[in-house]
Amino acid sequence: MKLALTNVPPDRADGMARVLVEEGLAACVNLIPLRSVYRWKGEVCEEGEVALLMKVGDAGVDRLRERVLALHPYELPEFIVLPVETAGSLEAYLEWVESGTRGG
Repeated sequence: MKLALTNVPPDRADGMARVLVEEGLAACVNLIPLRSVYRWKGEVCEEGEVALLMKVGDAGVDRLRERVLALHPYELPEFIVLPVETAGSLEAYLEWVESGTRGG
């Protein structure tokens, strides 16, 4: 299992999360409102965003990335994948994620 992260504008978050789960690309997506401060094209920007924490099986990361990039409104979206430590994690949950995002 992997945890993939991206930030999106608040008005796009619910729709993107729903599409990713409905299409079986993420088993679960958590939506967390936040404010981001970043440098873009030489200027410091501050925006309200929603972080999408996407749970995906190991084999589904590439498909998830392709779909997130297709749906994302940003010129250069964040897409970061973090490993999940299986030792100590709830095995039944990890299996649920893997089975829910294993498809084709």
